[in-house]
Amino acid sequence: MHTIHYYLLLQIVISIIYSTHRADATALTYNVAASEKACFYTSIDKPGKKIGFYFAVQQGGSFDIDYDITGPDGVSILNGEHERQGDYVFTANSVGEYSFCFSNDMSTFVDKLIDFEITVENEVRPNFQKDASGREQPAKLTEMEESLFRLSGSLTHIARTQKYFRTRENRNAATVASTEDRILWFSFLESVAIVVMACLQVIVIKNFFKTKKGGV
Repeated sequence: MHTIHYYLLLQIVISIIYSTHRADATALTYNVAASEKACFYTSIDKPGKKIGFYFAVQQGGSFDIDYDITGPDGVSILNGEHERQGDYVFTANSVGEYSFCFSNDMSTFVDKLIDFEITVENEVRPNFQKDASGREQPAKLTEMEESLFRLSGSLTHIARTQKYFRTRENRNAATVASTEDRILWFSFLESVAIVVMACLQVIVIKNFFKTKKGGV
């Protein structure tokens, strides 16, 4: 009985969190080919919204890529070169379409597999009341609201930590696979070299003891 009450309370808390902090998120995995530039877009209908942008290179080369975030006016907001991952949040001050581009011009043959997420957050802010003089009074948050905001921040931190460890796991797995391939090819070449050296030794020794025609 206590377990049922616990789950009901947990569902109520989660529903309240999502009602007070709404976010439209797009999480994708994309393979950026060599010398390719891939762009993705999101639209903002009113200024003041927060845009979250997260990306991580999972496979390919040195696990790095170039990125560029451009606003509706064509001005670059954030950009970087040879970055392995990033997690940014900025305020959209203009209405329109924002572009998020990845460039793999640094690679001639190697593709890059990236995970990225674009989040448009719309936080419900409290209404400030004005006193007789027209000044806005600070809103008083109840203990439940404060607990919900703290819980929301903790959930966001947990989600980012999970993304970080997932990226580390994928990179370590790729490193192990690459090391295994190198060991395999090194062992194969070493075996071929041993066989070739053995054959050469047999030929040299055979020629050394071979009696020339007309000899004693």
